[in-house]
Amino acid sequence: MEQSQLSSEPLASSTAKLGHAVWVRICHWTLATSVLVLAVSGFLILMVHPRLYWGPIGNDLTPAFLELPISDNHRPAGWQPEVTFSDLPNAPVSANRTYAIFNQNGWARSLHFLAGWFLVVPGMLYVLAGLVTGHLKRDLLPHRGDLAPRALWQDLRDHLSAGSRRVSAGAPYGRLQRWAYATVALIALPFMVLTGLTMSPAVTAAYPWLLDIFGGHQSARTLHLFGFAALALFFVVHVAMV
Repeated sequence: MEQSQLSSEPLASSTAKLGHAVWVRICHWTLATSVLVLAVSGFLILMVHPRLYWGPIGNDLTPAFLELPISDNHRPAGWQPEVTFSDLPNAPVSANRTYAIFNQNGWARSLHFLAGWFLVVPGMLYVLAGLVTGHLKRDLLPHRGDLAPRALWQDLRDHLSAGSRRVSAGAPYGRLQRWAYATVALIALPFMVLTGLTMSPAVTAAYPWLLDIFGGHQSARTLHLFGFAALALFFVVHVAMV
């Protein structure tokens, strides 16, 4: 009895030290790096036109659903004089943008698209490997009874109480962790990919049903920003808890 107990203790401690599997760590840090690059490049793209719209169309001449004061480009009064394309009555007009350095955002768009591949490919490999190894069902997906208010409240108290219990570097996760990780990995990130693709006319020309799902190019752009805000909140809480 004593020998079996002594032999099991080093095994348990070594297993706890291992934490996540190597493939989980690789996918995690690849995804984390891509999300960081996407956040920076996406913010620079947004600074060029920090006005959000709802529906299929949105431009300088249509009312904005939301204006973000992250650059002077969101204020019509800050634009330079309008330029008429022709002398015809009611001719289309445009306006030059301020913050010229941010208007040259071709590199940001290219970087944003490139970083997206480092989100999609590792994400698909993570889901596939998680299905094959059972990681998704065993560790990530919420278990039966995880939505019980008393259980969730107790799990929240355990997280907020410093030193209440030791948490390993990997699974098993708590109830709130499973809900948060499953929501981000299986809902939020795919949602960001789909709304991002919906903003591409080339993609929606091949798959027009994306426009029906999200209500148009501009609605997809607005939802894309809201999805990023939710991911940013998760990132802050995730790092704080770590």
